[in-house]
Amino acid sequence: MRLIIDQGNSSIKLTTFEKGIATAGAASESDDAVQFVSNFVKDCPIEATMYCSVRGAYNKPLQEWLQAHAAKAICFDEKTLLPIAIGYRTPHTLGYDRIAAAVGAQTIFPQRNILIIDAGTAITYDLLSADGIFVGGNIAPGADLRLQSLHEHTGRLPLVGTQGDTPLWGYDTVTALRSGSLQGIAYEIEGYIHECSKRYDELLVFLTGGDAERLAAMTKRVIFALKNEEIPQVPASRESTEVIFLDRNLVPKGLNRILEYNVEI
Repeated sequence: MRLIIDQGNSSIKLTTFEKGIATAGAASESDDAVQFVSNFVKDCPIEATMYCSVRGAYNKPLQEWLQAHAAKAICFDEKTLLPIAIGYRTPHTLGYDRIAAAVGAQTIFPQRNILIIDAGTAITYDLLSADGIFVGGNIAPGADLRLQSLHEHTGRLPLVGTQGDTPLWGYDTVTALRSGSLQGIAYEIEGYIHECSKRYDELLVFLTGGDAERLAAMTKRVIFALKNEEIPQVPASRESTEVIFLDRNLVPKGLNRILEYNVEI
């Protein structure tokens, strides 16, 4: 099997792949990454592994464990070879998860203009061109971060979670905060789709991340939730931007493709 390790801002996520298909996954906020990974893998042989950290720093004990237990172990860094070109002016500051999501989208839809939206602690809006260039992207605060910021930087606004009613107009302070955050992001997504589709022909849109499903339901688009084995098609009766492809495994899929690319070479 191939093991993908995605160390995010708040948790570490594991995904296994067999012949390009995700077969199992787990996530944990535990500080003992080695124990978490070893319990997940058990005695299964690891053909190759890709370890990616958005924090920039890697867990040294986990690195050593992977080197000892995997036939091929790669830590994603600036020297890692990529199947796409990076047009970002400061590639050394570009998050590896953003690169991986773009590669994941390209793996599913090669030679297409794609807007990739990753809705987590932060929300990233990234554009991959049809000729395989990561054009650039923007970063905005995620839903929880917006709500937390309003609570911490005002005198009387309570801390509100994202679960609950989101009416068009809040009927109390709690729903006003929640709707302001979530609906604001939904309109933000609509705005990016609208502007990008004017500049890039036959644009496709991917949505991933922890808040992806909730936000997708608040947009005005048709949602296609992708499965591992699916090769999605945009219905001929619809414009490409009428559809949002929802894929919670987009980053692991991209990391797996990057792993394959480096192992092949």
